Amino acid sequence: MGKVADKYLKIDPWKIIEQGFEPEHGRVSESIFSLGNEYMGVRGYFDEGYSGDKLIGSYFNGVFEEGKAIPSGHYKGMVSRTTFMVNAVDWLYTRISIDGETLDIAKSHVEDFIRYLDMKKGILTRRFIWNTSSGKSVRISFERFLSMTNHTLGCQRISLEPLNFSGKANIRTALDFSIIHEMCGKNLWQCPKKGRQGDITAIIGKTVTSGHKLFSAFRIDVAPSRKMQLVEDSNFIGLDFVMDLKHGHKSGFDKIVTNYAEKNPNIGVDQIWSKGMKIAEEVISYNAAYDRQVEYWADTWANSDVAIEGDPENQQGIRYCIFQLHQTYHGQDPSLNIGAKGLTGEAYNGNAFWDTETYCLPFYIFNNPIAARNLLEYRYNTLPKAVERAKELDCQGAFYPIATLDGSETCALWQHASLQLQAGTGVAYGIWHYDKLLKDKAFIYNKGIEILIQVSRMLATRGQWGQKTGMFGFFAVMGPDEFQMMVNNNCYTNFMGKKTFEYTLKVINDMKTNAPAELSAISEKLKLNPQELENWKQMAQNMYIPFDNETKIYEQHDGFFNLPHIDIDSIPVKEFPLYHSWSYDRIYRNDMIKQPDVLMFMFLYNQDFSPEVKKANYNYYEPRCIHESSLSPSIHSILAMELGKKREAYDFFNFSTRLDLDNYNRNTAEGLHLTSIAAAWMNIVYGFGGMRSDGEILAFNPSLPQQWNGFNFRLIYNDSILNVEIGGESAEFKILKGNKQVIRIYDKEYKIDEQGIKVKLLK
Repeated sequence: MGKVADKYLKIDPWKIIEQGFEPEHGRVSESIFSLGNEYMGVRGYFDEGYSGDKLIGSYFNGVFEEGKAIPSGHYKGMVSRTTFMVNAVDWLYTRISIDGETLDIAKSHVEDFIRYLDMKKGILTRRFIWNTSSGKSVRISFERFLSMTNHTLGCQRISLEPLNFSGKANIRTALDFSIIHEMCGKNLWQCPKKGRQGDITAIIGKTVTSGHKLFSAFRIDVAPSRKMQLVEDSNFIGLDFVMDLKHGHKSGFDKIVTNYAEKNPNIGVDQIWSKGMKIAEEVISYNAAYDRQVEYWADTWANSDVAIEGDPENQQGIRYCIFQLHQTYHGQDPSLNIGAKGLTGEAYNGNAFWDTETYCLPFYIFNNPIAARNLLEYRYNTLPKAVERAKELDCQGAFYPIATLDGSETCALWQHASLQLQAGTGVAYGIWHYDKLLKDKAFIYNKGIEILIQVSRMLATRGQWGQKTGMFGFFAVMGPDEFQMMVNNNCYTNFMGKKTFEYTLKVINDMKTNAPAELSAISEKLKLNPQELENWKQMAQNMYIPFDNETKIYEQHDGFFNLPHIDIDSIPVKEFPLYHSWSYDRIYRNDMIKQPDVLMFMFLYNQDFSPEVKKANYNYYEPRCIHESSLSPSIHSILAMELGKKREAYDFFNFSTRLDLDNYNRNTAEGLHLTSIAAAWMNIVYGFGGMRSDGEILAFNPSLPQQWNGFNFRLIYNDSILNVEIGGESAEFKILKGNKQVIRIYDKEYKIDEQGIKVKLLK
């Protein structure tokens, strides 16, 4: 695949370790050492300031600024307003000076630099020795974490230990709203209020256009207490103080920060100040917050760990993926979603895409069911905006955006925003998958059904009947393979549309018996009529699914089989990514595909297809895929493993857990690939574990990569914790907590309890 690792981190099963600072890896490390707690995130930039290349990134989920996509007078349906997650307050701001020299790793002489992220605890630590120009040496330690139990809380601990002197250090610690948003090259904040109240120093920032507000406050714990001098500027407030340093002794301070975001522009500054101060006054100590952090992660790892024997690199890699998934989203707020880069960078503007329900949701279904529900709650909460978007595109129902922060379409590229229907069918799939595994009928019958009806209405009015075939389909669309634009009857789109119609009708039919009152209420609210249901039934039954009976291959879209062929191996590596080196229209003029399209729906609805059909389609489409999307390799790996192509499966998997750690795509500096990180988890559980969750019961066809001695993973299933351990010649399934469960292993059903069952691995 032409991807080469850029290795500079140390291998450790529970830590990400950078030993020695290399400026060329500076931005990559900022991304890798990012912290988050769903509510806020912060890149791994240096607390003390750094004059070298950097991206000081501090982000708050759902806090965005607005911009104009195109000038007035545009065509109907084209997006005129864009939103982007805005770079916010630098609450870690610190400056340290000794003898008039200010610490700056780009200029200062430092040694023994080490930075490590402890994934067991969720704590980031950095240490080094600073040798000043005056001959003084001091060991400095920085520690930070974002509380997973109190989402407004950020904690910083700094210590200094003089190694050859006693003296003084001048410290400035502050809250800085003057940070430049790099994607637009300017600062986007105003600060209408700031000040010091008791021992709390605070400031409010307000975005220039959207009117979102952010209250940020800190308290300093330092012993013995110090005289503090207030320092202010237009977008800045902080404290200056002096620390007495004693040779051989550590001195330091804790900075406890409260960040409270208010996205309603109608809430006034004084009201936010009052509420923010109340939150800040109730904040606990660093040590107490630290203890709660450690306890939270201990509980999380007890249910979510994936352990690999004999492959330390992928062991570190998969734990990093799991860590980032939990800290990026854990279901504390149903108004939030998962951006493609999480809270780690400005690329993709913080937007969530269609892959939330298809790639990320499975992880949460099996690791954090509350988070899984809240991801779907987000889609329900933003349903009104999807309804508005449908009207803009001359459709009824709800047209979910391909890229969004607040539920509105924010993608300025019309060919994506108007032609890609997979956000809506992805949401419907997510509800179906959630329903199948968690059986949360309260959600399905009260909220899920409303989404399904509105998405089905959109599909019914966006689709049309072909005059030659007499069948229903979708014309002028773009499927998951974004190298084919304005095509007719994209197979993925048609197949997923058919499934959406069928599932919507099934839920309505179930509600007639099990929830007639809820069905009556939703029918009245949406003015649902029997003719609509009959129309959807006819559309589903007559959906055109292009398929060659002789070859058993699904045609990706009308005419795909007749496109000029290109040997993707003949493309020079230097020309990737193609968007940067090929003219835009050239990409669309051949049968090269960007990422799985036909193979994607074969993964999502795996049990619908015979091994013969899956093999034929894999053999046809895999050689045509250049994997220009980071989402692509894991799906190919899962299917390759199912088809017995074990070497090929492992080759595709080989960089999935370490895509960002080893910077395979050379773009980790822009932020982490969160949905690809979720795909890495699926690659192990669905690939090597052979799990399939689209059938009537949970099924497994486990196998062991020859490069591993064994592996195990845990799943939350039917309120029980299922442990799967694969190694040697056997696979063991056991309930660690909860009730007996029925699962299928190698096409045979078993009742699994705390005693467990062991089966022989099939070769």
